[in-house]
Amino acid sequence: MNWIILIVAGLFETAFATCLGKAQETFGRESLYWWGGFVVSLFISMFLMYKSISWGAHPIPIGTAYAVWTGIGAVGGVLAGIFVFSETVTFWRMFFVFTLIASVVGLKIVSN
Repeated sequence: MNWIILIVAGLFETAFATCLGKAQETFGRESLYWWGGFVVSLFISMFLMYKSISWGAHPIPIGTAYAVWTGIGAVGGVLAGIFVFSETVTFWRMFFVFTLIASVVGLKIVSN
């Protein structure tokens, strides 16, 4: 269960990064909505990460949890950049994204 919580926390990390990017692109009331989304997503992400390292019979070690959380956020941030902010897709960019995904999966496999 803690791994599911941690994955959701990573998805909310992607959400707060995306909201931050959109808040910088917009003005007025729309910008305030994006800032609100940023704050809410940030809180949810941090709370869920805390729960994944401290809840239940098998908490995830902090080093592993942090690496997985940031990995999910980094991959999600790259994908949000591509699909939401029209950033370029290059071979090397995708190569390193897949390397990061492999590292996150490897951490899950070797963690108790």
